[in-house]
Parts: sequence; structure tokens; C-alpha cells
Amino acid sequence: MKPTDLNRSCQEIELKLALPGSDPSSLVKRLARVPVLSRRKPTYQHLHNIYYDTPEQLLRQKRVALRIRRVGSDAKPQWLQTLKSGGHGDSALSQRGEWEVPVPSATLALDVLKATPWAGIDPDGTVFRALAPCFVTTFERTSWSVRRRDGSLIEVALDLGHIVAGKKLTPICELELELLAGQPAALFDLAQQIARTIAVLPVNVSKAERGYALAMDCQDKPLGAKPPKLSSNLPLSEAAGRVLREMFCQFTTNLNALRTSDDPEVVHQARVGWRRFRSASRLFKPALAVDAVPSWEALQTLLSFLGELRDLDVARTDTLPPLADAYVAGDAQRADAWETMMQALQQAASLQRKSVRYALNRPTVGAFLLAVTQWLEDLSAMPSLGDAGIERKVPLKGWARRRIVRLHSQLKLAGKDRSSPASQHRVRIFAKRVRYGIEALHTLLSKRRTKRWYQQAEGLQETIGAARDVMQAGTLVAKLETDRGLVEFLRGVAFGQTRQG
Repeated sequence: MKPTDLNRSCQEIELKLALPGSDPSSLVKRLARVPVLSRRKPTYQHLHNIYYDTPEQLLRQKRVALRIRRVGSDAKPQWLQTLKSGGHGDSALSQRGEWEVPVPSATLALDVLKATPWAGIDPDGTVFRALAPCFVTTFERTSWSVRRRDGSLIEVALDLGHIVAGKKLTPICELELELLAGQPAALFDLAQQIARTIAVLPVNVSKAERGYALAMDCQDKPLGAKPPKLSSNLPLSEAAGRVLREMFCQFTTNLNALRTSDDPEVVHQARVGWRRFRSASRLFKPALAVDAVPSWEALQTLLSFLGELRDLDVARTDTLPPLADAYVAGDAQRADAWETMMQALQQAASLQRKSVRYALNRPTVGAFLLAVTQWLEDLSAMPSLGDAGIERKVPLKGWARRRIVRLHSQLKLAGKDRSSPASQHRVRIFAKRVRYGIEALHTLLSKRRTKRWYQQAEGLQETIGAARDVMQAGTLVAKLETDRGLVEFLRGVAFGQTRQG
């Protein structure tokens, strides 16, 4: 963003995209061949940024970033000091305050912060005096300026480099689309044009947040559910938007972590995020403009690969290890068979993880995720009149109670028949929907009754799930052409757990 007068608030509107599977050395040429960029001359900059915070990371806690940027060469540097305030943090579309001005050197200047929100953070200068370098980002930026017929102006910036925190380093390979004039819809339209030929993933983590994660040694950690608090006076469509954005954020954040992380929990949380999102889409169906909801079809291959990887991870890390002693029973031959099976499962999981990463590199996946991101951003502006004809001013608390009562009734009805694997699977699906629904609407519900219903649903899910996991492990082991007695042992355990459940 260009230097600006600090006396007026500045807003940065930006769409951030990761570039999975791309070779950084060829990205500039590949982007230059994208039709919307091919006739525009790129500019090049070398950017070196030092981020500051207190030892307690007070700025990070307040979702504020403060940096000094060096533009150009060491011989003729230009210095810019930038303060950024955090956005809502659960979308790849970032809207946040930004105040950037030239400064004479690489030293932080307190005087230029006085006309910014810094005064509310540090009224007496105590925080400023405690600031110290926290991490550094250094990258080459190739940028294109795109002016569209609708009057919008967008800067497309490819950043290639790295983040350094102490002795730790992580690469930067991302695309930023910044809106300089016009409406945010123009960002998504341009991103979709790029996504036709280059795989992208919407990412809701800034370079500053990645730098903090590197400094704290918590990169690519699995992200669990963090249901937002809902007030009873919210319009139904806005409540739906908040809930769905958080769930989609869980899904996409873990997808991005999957690009480099081998942690089975990342796979698990990605699948949980998607299941929560699908469940909440059903829950809020009356509030959604159904025709505008993107089709899930483009995601089916990735979801299938994720499910197969999760089954392998569960089998080798959770289900099978507690059964080892019961099967081996001191027999050396059985011990060898068990070890061979576990090694084969490990190899199968490694191959399946590669399949997941290959699926993430398909342009159709990124295009779908962009479409959902845009749909969620637009959701609060949609009319709250879906196929059920519910009016916008319906009391949210009463609506939430009725929806959960309906879900619980469906679970009770399904639970009357658990005589077959198919019927048990149906019960498990409804148990998950009850759990996810109560978690999403917890601030609007009666605690006593919904706590009991939640515990019931959780118990059903765990009981049926445990038997299903052993059955699934047996199926996977049978495909490995391992010891037949081992397969029969697992089938017997699964049968016993099914009877008990």
C-alpha cells in the first residue's frame, strides 16, 4: 500500500492465496502467461521486513503487527514503518487497518505512531520502549497492476522468499491480491481466472502470523473447532455466516497444513472441519440462498483420499496398537506377522498422503474453495428467506432450540434400529449432527437439556465408532495380503464390540 496520511484511517483489503505444489523457479513465468496478466508489465522489488513485539508478545495478543520494511538494495535503501490491525482472521479475504509511512532509517519512530490506534495500545510509551525484533521476512516480490473495465484496480503480488526466527527458517511462496479500488468481488473474479491454470489454496494466515508460529515452534499445528459465540439478536443469515466461516476456516487451515505436515491429527481435524461445515449447512438451510451454494462435486476426490488416509492413520495409531498383546500372546511368529502388518500400513499411509497432496494440487480444488470463501463473505448480504420460508426477523434463540429438538428427534428415531452396519452408520451420522449442532448454537440453548443430549450423542458416536474402526482395520489388513489368522482375529474383535454396542 502506498504511503498515506496517518490522520485518516486506512483499510487494506486483500485476498491471500497459497500455491501448493508449484515450483517457485517457474511461477513468475507461469503467472505471466495467465491471460489477465500476460499483457501487463511486472515490477520487481526486494523486501526485507523486521517485525517487532514485546517479550510477552503483547502486539500478537492484540492482533497488531508492527514492522520496519527496507525496500531496494543495501546501497540505496528506503525505509517504511507499518502498523497493521488484525481482521476477523477466519477468512482468506483480509480487511484490516493499515498505516504506513516513510521513516529515515531502520529505527522505529514513535512520533509517526501517535496518530494511529497505537495511542490506545500504549498511552504512556511503556510498550514502545519494550519492543525488540521478533522475526524477519525477506522475499522477492513480482507484482502486476490490473485495472478492470468495472473501474476496480488490483495489485497482484507474488512473494518468494523466507521467514527467519532465530535459527529457524520457513519458505514464503504465496500470492496476494490487494484491492486498491473497487469492490471485493473483483478480487475473487481475478483469483478465479488465475485458478484456472495454477493451483491455489485460500489461506487466512498472514506472514506475521506465520512468523509468530515459527518463533513459537508451532507451525502447521492441527486446528480444532472454535465455535463462535452467538447473541440472540443476530439475524439468522449473519449467525449462519459466523458459524460456517469458523468451520470452513478449520477445514482450509488444516488443508494448508497438510501440504507439509505428516501429523495424523491434521488429517483428522481437516475432516472434522468439513463434516462440521456440511452439517451446519443443513442446519442453517432455511437461512441460505440455496441456489448460491457452491456444488461440492469438485472436492469429492480430495475428500475420498482424506477418508482413506484417515482410516489408515486410525488403524495404525489408535485401533491396532492396544490389540497387539492379545494377538501375539508371546508367540514369536505372530509377533513377526504383527510387525510386518504395521510396516505395511505405514507404507500405505505414506503413499496415501502423497495422493492427498496430489489432489490438493488440482486447480479445480482451489477454484471451489475460492467460490465457498466468496459465498461466505456474501452470506450476510443474502436474504434470509430459504426454501422453508423463514422470515429475517425470526428470534434466533427460538429457532436454534427448534432445530436442535428436531435433530435430537431424528437421532432417537434412527437409534431404534441398530441391527445392521448400515443402520448403525446412520445412527452415528445423526449423533454427529446433534453434537455439531449443539456446539455451533451452544450460547443460544438451554444448558441442562442440551448437555444431556450432547453426552448421549457423544456416547453413541464413540461406541459405534469403536466397532467400526476395528472392522475397518480388518478390511485394510485383508487388502495387504498378510497373515490370514490376523485378519480373522480382527474380525472377531469387531464382532464382539458390535454385539456389546
